[in-house]
Amino acid sequence: MSDALRLHTTTSQPNGSAWPRRRVLQTGLAVGPAAWLAGCANVVGQAKPHVVVVGGGWGGLGAVRALAREQVAAITLIEPNERFMSCPMSGHYVAGAGSLDELLHSYQRVEALPGVQRLRARAQAIERDRREVVLDGGQRVRYDALVLSPGIEYMEDSLPGFAQAREALPVGFRAFEHQAVRAQVERFLAQGGTFVMSAPKPPYRCPPAPYERAMLIAEQVKKRGVRGKIVFLDANPAPTPAPIAQPILGALRAYADVIDYRPNVELQAVDAGRRALQTSAGELRYDHANLVLPMRAHALVRQAGLGQRWADVLLPSFQAKADAHIFVIGDAQGSPQPKSGQVAFGQGRAVGEEIARRLRGEAAPALKGEMELPLGICWAATSHDEAINVNVVTTMVPGEAPKLRFTVDPKPSARSGTAAWSWARGIWRAMLG
Repeated sequence: MSDALRLHTTTSQPNGSAWPRRRVLQTGLAVGPAAWLAGCANVVGQAKPHVVVVGGGWGGLGAVRALAREQVAAITLIEPNERFMSCPMSGHYVAGAGSLDELLHSYQRVEALPGVQRLRARAQAIERDRREVVLDGGQRVRYDALVLSPGIEYMEDSLPGFAQAREALPVGFRAFEHQAVRAQVERFLAQGGTFVMSAPKPPYRCPPAPYERAMLIAEQVKKRGVRGKIVFLDANPAPTPAPIAQPILGALRAYADVIDYRPNVELQAVDAGRRALQTSAGELRYDHANLVLPMRAHALVRQAGLGQRWADVLLPSFQAKADAHIFVIGDAQGSPQPKSGQVAFGQGRAVGEEIARRLRGEAAPALKGEMELPLGICWAATSHDEAINVNVVTTMVPGEAPKLRFTVDPKPSARSGTAAWSWARGIWRAMLG
């Protein structure tokens, strides 16, 4: 164990050394806009404050990169997986037209950043009164500031019968689940039959992804001459979010002979033994299925009392409303921003810079007029070579709800298909080196 980590892996009493702060930043209090503006001044001669980041995905890596660059804190990244796997761009792999190796990347260069230590462990609980993260092996890691980027979990209780069918019906919206979905798709492409897919009501991770996945699989159906069809059940009246609806519907028309798109149909129950779905439009039998369930923040958010379905955060800081020492970013936070990789990475960088500013004791910038939150960039593949580009700018005025402005390609293009891969490779380098 490194000296930096030894300082902060503890079983000490909760009244140990605190993150230097003004009195208004009391642990455990719900804080208003004035409170999170208070700066934090480091104490001369004191060991560097300890920032713990839970989750080595897009948001967590953004925070680690920003904090390491600022060199004002010892940083512990808690991430159980040996390697990083990208969910963005995974549709090509799932559909059988891409390689898993393109999505997998090493954490080696992140671990080599100054002041960074990675623990290959899983966070099981947060004890806010002690400012400690409890790991799956019982170890406790103390923090002065905590950045949570734990991602999402599926609301299995929303679909009766799914828990019993979990192994047979992989969702594939979390890293390392995609291999199971790929196997499901390959069986369909080999055997044919009816493949039922679905999209839930938002918010959920990467809204264009279910439609993208269906089109990429349909492309393989046509290329391989498979005797099968895709029945796509959309709980929404049209593809979501609304600004992408017409471009996605236009792209779906190119697969009308393969994809039977059914809007306003909600899943109600699944019987895996009979391979039957109960829906708001009646029973539907299937040979293969990829059902995308409603989602919520990782259980850590509820365990720590930071929110119910999503974490309650203050904007633009992404500080938890319930605790001034905790910031929640990525898909677990409950702001109106899209739940996408690019947004999560931008939130992570912004939070890392905000924590560093506070630890240096710098005054908060004045908040007035319109400001932008981290940018959203998304690419919805409609074939292996073409995509629809979606850019989302989120602006806010202090005291008002954020506003989202979309710029969307009117139709798919090879130019956007190429740009998607250029974007992915560039941001993977920015995250992982």
